Amino acid sequence: MCLMLLAHKAHRDYPLVLAANRDEAYIRPTAAAAFWDDQPQVYGGRDLEQGGTWLGITRSGRIAAVTNFRDGFAAKNAARSRGELVSNFLRGSEPPTDYMEHVARDARLYNGFNLIAGGLDELHYFSNRGGRATAIAPGIHGLSNHLLDTPWPKVERGKRILAGLLGHDMQALIDGLFALLADRTIASDGMLPDTGVGLPRERELSPAFIISPTYGTCSSSVVLIDNRGQVIFIERSFGARGDSGQSVTARFALASAPTPAPA
Repeated sequence: MCLMLLAHKAHRDYPLVLAANRDEAYIRPTAAAAFWDDQPQVYGGRDLEQGGTWLGITRSGRIAAVTNFRDGFAAKNAARSRGELVSNFLRGSEPPTDYMEHVARDARLYNGFNLIAGGLDELHYFSNRGGRATAIAPGIHGLSNHLLDTPWPKVERGKRILAGLLGHDMQALIDGLFALLADRTIASDGMLPDTGVGLPRERELSPAFIISPTYGTCSSSVVLIDNRGQVIFIERSFGARGDSGQSVTARFALASAPTPAPA
């Protein structure tokens, strides 16, 4: 996943509001979001090549997501799949702080990544390009292919729009988040980072919704979890060059309700 925007304990009714785009090679085989046959407590999409996922939630309220860290200057290795960082957390029962410690010890086995894992009451963040694991403070946050809240144009714009949407009703919030994720505006050259992939590629990767000949946004997801532990998880899939595909919606209850956000 390459763009994630979240409101963590920042909404009166929804302890978690999450909007995310998954960017990937169009030919990589994946399954749409669903409860997994081999792990029926896990809900999320599935990478059919390596078996992991980029975003998922369990009926007990465990939540995790990953993005790649883009660094064209760094040497790549025959690394393990970063999607297993998410799926291993979702399958397990370790507290998120302990899990992040284990991930940190094995961080060298993976190419650059950003991992968010936890539950409704606490979320934690770790990057193998950014030091120690940290708790994510309540508020609005954004993550792309650099460290959490790095002010890339699409991250800053996304956080600003998300903040403005939090006063809307549920349907307007959902519609607004999908409109945000669908934005194909290319950032101006002066705002682009230098991640070692060259200026033309930086331009190509700068929108929230990416389109290129072989790589782009393959799915957009919106997740809302309310104070009663009711989950709405909507995923819209896309084919090559942004062609609309399947859309799936799941509504289910967590096993235990989260702690309500402050009024």
